[in-house]
Amino acid sequence: MGANTQRRNILITGASSGLGRGMAREFAARGRNLALAARRTDRLEELRDELLTAHPGITVAIRTLDVNDHDDVFTAFTELDAELGGLDRVIVNAGLGKGQPLGTGYFRANAATASTNVLGALAQAEAALELFRPRRAGHLVLVSSVSAVRGMPRNLTTYAASKAAVASLGEGLRADLAGSGIAVTTLLPGFIRSEMNENIKKVPLIVDTETGCRAMVKAIEREAHRAAVPGWPWAPLSVAMRVLPLSVVARMT
Repeated sequence: MGANTQRRNILITGASSGLGRGMAREFAARGRNLALAARRTDRLEELRDELLTAHPGITVAIRTLDVNDHDDVFTAFTELDAELGGLDRVIVNAGLGKGQPLGTGYFRANAATASTNVLGALAQAEAALELFRPRRAGHLVLVSSVSAVRGMPRNLTTYAASKAAVASLGEGLRADLAGSGIAVTTLLPGFIRSEMNENIKKVPLIVDTETGCRAMVKAIEREAHRAAVPGWPWAPLSVAMRVLPLSVVARMT
């Protein structure tokens, strides 16, 4: 399948809030069937009802899922695949953004972010590819972050490192799956307003959730290998961040 082939059945993790919820709305508006997974069942039920009311022609399956329960990730993906009659695309979106500067007594918060964002993503990628490899078809999308481009200071240090791991995982999978019929996309979202950052008032160059999610879905639909979103200003900034002095990059956060 190529970028011009419509993926009908899409699984999104972390779909109960933020970017996952926003992407679900965008794909539902495009007439796609959705499998939505997250920890908060009530939020998933609310979103399912909203989407089915607005778009009665689609199917929306939901599943309560904590991606830190790795065995349940495999079970959930298999069950949702069966319920929708075969998943065409899996969006690995579930993650954590909490963290504190290392050495200040908050190891558990940093460890939770690292575990969810790295091991949780790994489990999801494994579960998705167990479905895709026998079919030699499918589209795996890994949601990383523009912070993955360089090491970040203060509260972002662990988060950025975990998202760098996700980006590296995506690159390795693209190499491994070249010519297999399975596409891999790594997204590097810039500053997009979501529940993860709603309490941070001063964020430079931030866009609203709807604008950000629309840009993410456009990149997913064209099945870009790697995309900073929204493209402006994050595509040129992500390039600049690789070569700017680290002191300058630190001031951007």
